[in-house]
Amino acid sequence: MKTICVFLIVVPLFSVVLAILLRAFVLEVRYIPSGTMLPTLQINDRLLIDKLIYRFQKPQRGDIVVFSPTDTLIQQNLKDAFIKRIIGLPGEKVEVKGEKVYINDQPLQENYIAEAPDYQYGPVTVPPNSYFVLGDDRNNSYDSHYWGFVPRELIIGKATKRYWPPDRIGSLK
Repeated sequence: MKTICVFLIVVPLFSVVLAILLRAFVLEVRYIPSGTMLPTLQINDRLLIDKLIYRFQKPQRGDIVVFSPTDTLIQQNLKDAFIKRIIGLPGEKVEVKGEKVYINDQPLQENYIAEAPDYQYGPVTVPPNSYFVLGDDRNNSYDSHYWGFVPRELIIGKATKRYWPPDRIGSLK
């Protein structure tokens, strides 16, 4: 009887602690609340966020990342995490002109955007340990071209897999 009682207490408690540790340090789930990443991510898509990957490698251009709000966003009373695509890496010159994004004066090939950007931006140089991020729906995304760069320490993780809806399950590019 005592063994059963211990089992009924210890196993659920261990499971809760394990789940909390996994979410805090390894993997978390997120849903997409807006259309700023269309067409890549649809509203209400459910994603897995890898929180370990950037302990072993640097964020790369094209990665879809979840990050905590920057100081500028916090001053605007925005508290929820954002999800955007990394476009500019530390030290790179970023410019948007003529409906194209340029990195170090070279046009960026972007087969994932909803439509070409209809705005001008830059040129700016991405500061050390920071990233320039844009939504895939370039003309309808509140992103780095409005509020600046994302410091590395604010990046929570990389969106790696979509697990919902069932007809869109798979890896993210």
